[in-house]
Amino acid sequence: MGRILGIDYGQKRVGIAVSDPLNLFAIPLQTVAVDKVTDFLKKYLQEQQVSIFVVGYPKNLNNTPSQNAPRVTAFVTHLKRTFPDIPVVLVDERFTSKMAFQAMIDGGMKKKDRRNKANVDKISAVLILQEYLQSNKT
Repeated sequence: MGRILGIDYGQKRVGIAVSDPLNLFAIPLQTVAVDKVTDFLKKYLQEQQVSIFVVGYPKNLNNTPSQNAPRVTAFVTHLKRTFPDIPVVLVDERFTSKMAFQAMIDGGMKKKDRRNKANVDKISAVLILQEYLQSNKT
């Protein structure tokens, strides 16, 4: 059984998290520029076995797709074409950025580090992946 990758796809950056070998919890992995994410994933897949991509899908409070949803949909299509053997699952990502920021505060992260949006993206990916792992426990 491979690891599961959580992906928070943004306009500029992509936060990536990975599950532990037993797929019990999520660990922050990397933040990558949007134009470098495919190369990063190809290299990562050469070193690690991945069984599922979990991608955060942005929605508004009224459950309609948000402004970034078309970009995420295009990215998911690209993922499926580039890595056809790895299933892609979408997870509602509402509030993940706010929850990530609060988690950084609660974890004692310095204000300077909290301003780094790459940290927010990485932690958002952890929250997306952890939500998936929690909802798929057997």
